[in-house]
Amino acid sequence: MKLYLDTNVILDLILNRAPFFDDIARIVTLYEMGKCELFTSSVSIVNCNYILGKNIDSKQVIDNLKILRSFCSVLTVSELEIDQSLNSDFKDFEDAVQYYACLKNDCNFIITRDIKDFKSSPIPAISPAEFLASIKK
Repeated sequence: MKLYLDTNVILDLILNRAPFFDDIARIVTLYEMGKCELFTSSVSIVNCNYILGKNIDSKQVIDNLKILRSFCSVLTVSELEIDQSLNSDFKDFEDAVQYYACLKNDCNFIITRDIKDFKSSPIPAISPAEFLASIKK
């Protein structure tokens, strides 16, 4: 199962943001158990770098992004995804870019806390808590 991690859940993990940290940490544990693959986009990595730089020093930012890379593969964004995003019905360009990167790479779920941003996505957008509840069934 291929799970795409949106920027907000990556930040929840790195910044240990309560009450969201535990659910995304459990998803990382599923990866460690070999039950899923984790992905994000190059766009999200850059966004995380920028946002984290406002909260922690630059060495910690890089150290945290290196740890993220140890368990999360990075989906590339090409001209195709940019053009698809520019011509899409998504209200948010960044979300469109992420969606098209997921689509190109056959991701099964977009793990995000901003579900409304992906309401037109055929790839299910689901919160970490909802995803964990769905696999318990």
